[in-house]
Amino acid sequence: MLVQSGPHVRLIRNGVVSDVGTLSRMTTFEAPTQAAPIDERVIRPIPEFEGVHEIWPRGKRLEAVREAATSYRERFVAQGQVRAIKSFDIAAAPYPQRFAFQGYSVGPNPMISIINRMFVIQFEGFDGELKTLVWEPTVAAGSAEAPFYAKLENLAGKFLSHKVFTKYYNDPQGVLPQCGLNNDDVDFLSFDHLHVQDVRMILGSSQVIPGESAPRQPLFPNAELLVHRKELGTFESPHPLQWSWYVDGGMDGVPIDRVRVFDGDVELGVGVSLLWTPGHTDGNHSLVVNTPDGVWVSSENGMAADSWQPELSKIPGVRRQAAFYNREVVLNANTMEDSLDQYDSMVKEKTMASPSPKDPRWLQIIASSECASWKRQWPVVPTFSHRGLDYGTIEKPVR
Repeated sequence: MLVQSGPHVRLIRNGVVSDVGTLSRMTTFEAPTQAAPIDERVIRPIPEFEGVHEIWPRGKRLEAVREAATSYRERFVAQGQVRAIKSFDIAAAPYPQRFAFQGYSVGPNPMISIINRMFVIQFEGFDGELKTLVWEPTVAAGSAEAPFYAKLENLAGKFLSHKVFTKYYNDPQGVLPQCGLNNDDVDFLSFDHLHVQDVRMILGSSQVIPGESAPRQPLFPNAELLVHRKELGTFESPHPLQWSWYVDGGMDGVPIDRVRVFDGDVELGVGVSLLWTPGHTDGNHSLVVNTPDGVWVSSENGMAADSWQPELSKIPGVRRQAAFYNREVVLNANTMEDSLDQYDSMVKEKTMASPSPKDPRWLQIIASSECASWKRQWPVVPTFSHRGLDYGTIEKPVR
């Protein structure tokens, strides 16, 4: 039961907002018991996907997901485009090759590196005002505390872990000034899922993080964290197959009044949506934005453009294995929560994405953590890379 008094969690589900209660540790989450109408000037549910993830048998569910995405895409594009979006590389981290391409890829190096990206998106909210969303503001120091990376450092040593496989490009704290913004200009934060995220380092915490001398202050003082209900629920009681990728205590003491919990698929404003794409994790969701070049999708369901279009891949083993098994996508397979759902989710992403004007064979899906194109890990390098996104001009909001 939730018993502490204080800030409240809001849950958006089937068009209603619910009062979940109060929360100081992510071990006491319960489903809501009361509901009230939501303010659709802030966030809206997407009716086209209602019920598709419950359809049985599974082959029919896949086709229902594809049809729903086709239907929603038409309406989404008609609504308009985001004002601006820019991406920034944050850090490269080590990653087992066998996870990256579902064990299909063939290469001599068992470890590759993946590059985490952060996106800054500005769009018109449903209230008519300019909104700023920061997608994937990963703090590397927090990610290092996830059990997988902590154990990997113990096995490989600090030199390999931090000098060979790792490279730092930008600190999330310093990205906004590069766009002419302050960190307090941000309205929303979100991650496709909370693997290796220490949310305390982003939202701040009323508790002292072990090894630190004072409570952590928020990076983005005015922003709400948008998180799927099922993703948040994982902190309540992680399954052994989930445990290695979540930072223990990573939600302890966060200001829960700044956590906006949602269910299913939602729109945030003109040209930007968060689509529920379960499978990699229970609460995984993908960023979808409409730009002058059409629709872009970003997630970590795959590790490169090859993951969504293996028939075009030149990575040894990927195209052949996908063809052998008659599969149109190749999963990022570091988790085994539900491979069938993850497959369906990647098809959902493919259906939403537009062809790239750089090369129309490739769809505009950009991995939030992409396999690096480093010579050290050749031949396991992306066949095609979108590199990054840069549309429009980021503006200073008037508060």
